[in-house]
Amino acid sequence: MTDARTTGYTAVDHGRVRVLVGAERGTYPYANSLLVRGTESTVLIDPSLSLVGSPPPADLVLVSHAHEDHMAGLADLPAPVRVHGHDLGAVRSPEVLIAGLGLEPGEAAAVEEVYRDRFHVRGRPDATGFADGAVFDLGGCTVTVVHLPGHTAGHCGFLVEPDGFLFVADIDLSSFGPFYGDAGSSLTDFEASMRRCREIDARWYGTGHHKGVIEGAGEFRSRLDAYAAVVGRRSAALLDLLAEPRTLEDIVAHRLVYRPHVEGPHVVPVERRTAVRHLEVLTGRGLVAEVEPGLFRAVGGPAGGTVGGAPA
Repeated sequence: MTDARTTGYTAVDHGRVRVLVGAERGTYPYANSLLVRGTESTVLIDPSLSLVGSPPPADLVLVSHAHEDHMAGLADLPAPVRVHGHDLGAVRSPEVLIAGLGLEPGEAAAVEEVYRDRFHVRGRPDATGFADGAVFDLGGCTVTVVHLPGHTAGHCGFLVEPDGFLFVADIDLSSFGPFYGDAGSSLTDFEASMRRCREIDARWYGTGHHKGVIEGAGEFRSRLDAYAAVVGRRSAALLDLLAEPRTLEDIVAHRLVYRPHVEGPHVVPVERRTAVRHLEVLTGRGLVAEVEPGLFRAVGGPAGGTVGGAPA
């Protein structure tokens, strides 16, 4: 199935990096892609839905992480595909990709249909892996892998030098905040990845979605702190809820992530995994106790850590 709304992007240059801004400013289900042009070869990063049917030519394709909106254009690209080893199985196989969502069988079948028909996900069994620090020399510029796990286990950014462009993918600075609700996600790793991003000096910082490109380390760090603070607000909301003993299902029904009107097969699994990860962190900090099997209550104290001075 071809959807005319999925094609077309706007190209904006930042040095050797051409940002291919997806439809609707790269807001999901669309995303922003990068085309990095050296004197010897060209790399395409995250072929999005907006590239389907008309991808620019490239010698190599790099995928920041195995989510449908960042790999929708892979089926149209004959070039070799590389992704972090932790996400390699999901890029090679749609079945592995969908299994990572942790859905019930009936829900998984519905998602498989959407991924196939809407996102054109076919799998790339020829894809190969890379690791943190891998460097791709394009001639006159390099692309270095920066492993930023948490969103997925293999989630990565890419640093383009000497231009000073850091692509942070789905550390996307949105008001929604960090997403760590998949089966392979980690709140602890996401917090560490945000700290790592904060330590990297660059001229430009590109996001995988609608925030686009931020110029200047100071501006980027300010926005990153605001983004990281969403995690702290979720923890604070959970502690408020746990003023009285609650079960995990009570917390899921209350919702830490999605607004009440949001519906879909992903909502309950994401809320459950998010709640479990916050409970693990807050219990480890001595702020929550399991007062009876399956029953949790706050035991007092502040909501916890920081990322660059902002609540995390």
